[in-house]
Amino acid sequence: MLTLILGGARSGKSKLAQRLAAPAGRVAYIATATAGQDPEMAARIERHRGDRPRSWQTIEEPLALASAVERASKESDAVLVDCLTIWLSNLFWEYRNGEPGHVEAAARAELQQIAGPICPCHVILVSNELGCGTVPEPTVTRAFRDVQGLLNQWAAEAADEVIFTVAGLPLYLKTANHRGGAH
Repeated sequence: MLTLILGGARSGKSKLAQRLAAPAGRVAYIATATAGQDPEMAARIERHRGDRPRSWQTIEEPLALASAVERASKESDAVLVDCLTIWLSNLFWEYRNGEPGHVEAAARAELQQIAGPICPCHVILVSNELGCGTVPEPTVTRAFRDVQGLLNQWAAEAADEVIFTVAGLPLYLKTANHRGGAH
C-alpha cells in the first residue's frame, strides 16, 4: 500500500501521516531534512522528533531515499517518508552543477523504485503542493517548482491513496477502492 499526503506549509500533512502510520505497530520514519548551519531548521527538526513516538525507528537519509525505504520496509509494518519536497531540494543541491534534466530523472527513478515491489509494507509519502502560488522569478526556483509538481504527479499515479490536507483537514483525492475523483 502506498499513500501520498499532499498539502501546503503547516496544512497538517505530517500530523495526518503520523496518525495513519501509528496503528501499524513497527514504524520507520525516514527524515530527509538536514539542519546544516541553519538554527531555524534545526529547531524544526527537533520539533518533528518530539512529535513522533519514541518507539519509532528514525532513519535520516537526505539523498538515497529508495534504498532507505527498501531497508526500512524489511523490518517495519509502515514506513513514513517526511518529506519528498526536502528530499528533492537535497537532490537539486547535490546535482547543482549537472545537466538540468538529471535531477528530474534521478527523482523519477527513485520514486519508481519506492512504488515498485521492493516495499512489502505500508509506505506513506509526505509532499508539499507548490503549484498553487505565483510563478517564481529565479530560474532555479521555477525549475524546482516544476520538478516538484511532476514528482507529485508521479507519486499520485503510483499511489493507492492520495490525500490533500487543508487547514488540518484531509480531502481524499484517491482511495484504494476508488481510483480518482474527490471524496
